[in-house]
Amino acid sequence: MKRQIIIIAAALLTLCSIHAEARRSRFVTVQGTNLIQPNGEKLLIVGTNLGNWLNPEGYMFGFGRTNSAWMIDLMFREMVGPDATADFWRQFKDNYITRSDIDFIARTGANTIRLPFNYKLFTDEDYMGLTGNHDGFKRIDDVVSWCRANGLYLILDMHDCPGSQTGDNIDDGYGYPWLFESERSQQLFCDIWQRIAQRYRNEPVILGYELMNEPIAHFFPNKEDLNSKLEPLYKRAVKAIRAVDKNHIILLGGARWNSDFYMFTDWQFDNNIMYTCHRYGGPATKEAIKDYIDFRDKTGLPMYMGEIGHNTDQWQADFVRVLRDNNIGYTFWPYKKLDGSCMMGIQRPAEWDSIVVKYAETDRSTYKDFREKRPDQQKALQLMRQFLDNCRYENCKPQSNYIQSMGLRAPLKN
Repeated sequence: MKRQIIIIAAALLTLCSIHAEARRSRFVTVQGTNLIQPNGEKLLIVGTNLGNWLNPEGYMFGFGRTNSAWMIDLMFREMVGPDATADFWRQFKDNYITRSDIDFIARTGANTIRLPFNYKLFTDEDYMGLTGNHDGFKRIDDVVSWCRANGLYLILDMHDCPGSQTGDNIDDGYGYPWLFESERSQQLFCDIWQRIAQRYRNEPVILGYELMNEPIAHFFPNKEDLNSKLEPLYKRAVKAIRAVDKNHIILLGGARWNSDFYMFTDWQFDNNIMYTCHRYGGPATKEAIKDYIDFRDKTGLPMYMGEIGHNTDQWQADFVRVLRDNNIGYTFWPYKKLDGSCMMGIQRPAEWDSIVVKYAETDRSTYKDFREKRPDQQKALQLMRQFLDNCRYENCKPQSNYIQSMGLRAPLKN
């Protein structure tokens, strides 16, 4: 009897192992320094970022000093009022990225999209026109379905974390990476990732979860202390995710704009992780990314360039060759913005600069400033509506040379 029990137990364990392996075979996985698709073929990530859509940034609207999402929202409220601002954001989310945009990206030959998002889309905090019943899952669900129809993979990137992780405008925070000093923020960070993982645990369109974007800027005198807290927080979040999802890759970025990796020591604490770097300037040479390559080779895990761009077409084309030659996939930043330096350019509305940008750039530190410097409300509203119309796919202009510099083809718009 005892022998029979042992045999049955062994058989059950084998069946469980086979079942788990069958489930994982539906997903992109890490094998050494490569990513492997479910069909067994190697995947070199090539694609773009849907920046500005779910994490607005000032420069993509043509703003300078009004550069984070909360600042843009406040400026719009001062200019046209809270109701009109909430209406703008809801329509912005409907117009800025649609199925047509994802179809176009697929026609360029891209295979992956990185989707930056703000954690507030999964809370009851006031964000982009909503204070409850946020639509974060709806927006991701839409992109997942559009990617599935086009054979694209999707990386979910928490670009703006609770408490803020960077300490600059890009994390929509307040000038310091409070996440690393706040237990409440860390718990919320892990809870949101667990909720996301629970929902998408069986979704093979999603390549992986990028836990946070560009943590810990270099400005702070205590940056070494902050850096030492990065890996432990990553481990805590991975543990929360693995409690509900053992299928998806988890992507970890380094400090200082995803450029420093020296603070990582336990490189393979999970069997399905990889690392991600960013680069916008410097020489377009292998030597310029030697640190990334060396870290990749030392850890024996994949390295992926999550953001690159905003440079000349020649620099971008040269850098793409370097990345491909060194087995580093990439997604350019961003897909769409005002003017150019992207895949899809938005036409700047007439008088946008002289009215909206002018107000965004002016000193608005007192209520007297609000009253005296506020532009005509109806004119400002008209320009905001024009922006909403201009940002739609059918009204944008593909930047063919830029797309070709990414190593992709520039298709005609449908």
